[in-house]
Amino acid sequence: MSKLLEMLKGLGEQLHLKPQHSFTGGVHPQELKKTAGLPSMTCPLPKQIILPMKQHIGDACEPLVKVGDHVLRGQQIAKSQGYLSVPVHASTSGTVTKIEDHVIAHPSGLGLPCIFIEPDGKDEVDESLYPLPNYRSADPIELRERIRSAGLAGLGGAAFPTFIKLVLDQQNKIETVVLNGIECEPWLTNDHQLMLEKAHEIVTGMDILMHMVGSQQGIIAIEDNKMDTVEVMQKTLVDMGLDASVRIEVLPTKYPQGGEKQLIQVLTGKEVPAGRLPIQVGVLSQNVGTSKAIYDAVCLGEALTERMMTVSGDALPNPTNMRVRLGTPVAWLLEQCGLDDTDGIKVIHGGPMMGDILTDMRIPVVKASNGILAMRISTLMQAHHQEDPCIRCGDCGDVCPAGLMPNLLAVHCKEEQFERAEDYNLFDCIECGACSYVCPSHIPLVHYFRFGKGKVAQIRREKAFAEESRKRSETRDARIAQELAEKEEKRRIAKEKKEARAKALAEKQAQEAAEGETKKPEAES
Repeated sequence: MSKLLEMLKGLGEQLHLKPQHSFTGGVHPQELKKTAGLPSMTCPLPKQIILPMKQHIGDACEPLVKVGDHVLRGQQIAKSQGYLSVPVHASTSGTVTKIEDHVIAHPSGLGLPCIFIEPDGKDEVDESLYPLPNYRSADPIELRERIRSAGLAGLGGAAFPTFIKLVLDQQNKIETVVLNGIECEPWLTNDHQLMLEKAHEIVTGMDILMHMVGSQQGIIAIEDNKMDTVEVMQKTLVDMGLDASVRIEVLPTKYPQGGEKQLIQVLTGKEVPAGRLPIQVGVLSQNVGTSKAIYDAVCLGEALTERMMTVSGDALPNPTNMRVRLGTPVAWLLEQCGLDDTDGIKVIHGGPMMGDILTDMRIPVVKASNGILAMRISTLMQAHHQEDPCIRCGDCGDVCPAGLMPNLLAVHCKEEQFERAEDYNLFDCIECGACSYVCPSHIPLVHYFRFGKGKVAQIRREKAFAEESRKRSETRDARIAQELAEKEEKRRIAKEKKEARAKALAEKQAQEAAEGETKKPEAES
């Protein structure tokens, strides 16, 4: 490695090997990146595609198709509902066979409405999203809308709708665009391989981002266990003439350095405040896979219909990196890697630190699926072992990159003391799993945090709903009272008019009677 580092030091002054900053906590798990450097393969077309209506953080989509419809690859089949949402596209051509609830990769085990497509094998493409290769002359707002309509969500695992990060803020100008090529989770190498195979597309995506936000500075962050990608990416920057504005930062391996806030702190020394976004410190951060997807959407006119994944684990006969269509069932994916039977093993969606154990192999691949690991139970990470009582060793607090006290947080979440959990900054937890990894009692701390966050979110929704109901009720009561007052006023006015008319009539009749009495003696005389 030292020889390689020496060689790479000669690539130019833009290559930085010694970061000036770091973040607190963190761990150094065994890397186990057995698929590093293996050429990727394309996953064969499955017999059935299952596309959930929610594949990202935010609101679920609403189907635009019905059973029996024929769809094309890249065709929008579900529209966004709400601002925090992006549409869903068909990942191949075929026929919609059903639309119903289906199990997805979520700790709750609950299902979600999904569109089922039976592929026709033709893979015909919808061309409604045309290419826009001359992106530097395009308006940033047009590009942002294109990225939204292409269904892009962050491919690093968080799956946050990409377009929202690209909304310009006059008060917080973005000075630096960061491409996250850290990939610090053990076993996972999909970003590593993508940088080796799609460097030009990734760098072009970064150039698009810098054009959109008006940034003059870019950083590509890579850990020093991927030095082959450093060489490829640096050469691409030079070939594209971007090496003056974009530099590569090579960082020593440390988990969870790929966390957005941790990476920004390491690269810039700036700490993103609790509950705030990176734009508040002038930084835009995107995963390298997302950058490649931006290139596809803008330069090729392609919606997000597939992604690079690592399929690995010590129970898998043929681990590899694969380009997988969204909606592909996990069972089909494992079968392509030589695993037909999952008895006696555990399958993890994502990496071993942040991922979830799957209970059903019919679960489909979604935008957030960066890896599938088939693991022997005996080699599972500590977070997945039987839980013992906390011994108050404090190790979890020592490794927490957010400076939290995970043991106390877990107790409050477990006992459903959610207000106290919020007082201990529950929502600052990035769910990296470092605390669970070092816990000698094998307490699944992150699971408790996710439970707590879910409950707090539910309570907030219920409070918001109750508050909205209260406001609607008060508005209705006020409207009814106003209507009654208006009716009463109309009745009063009508009554006064009626009384005035009656009075006038009586006066007229009296006057006429008086005049009649006066004329009567004259006639008699």
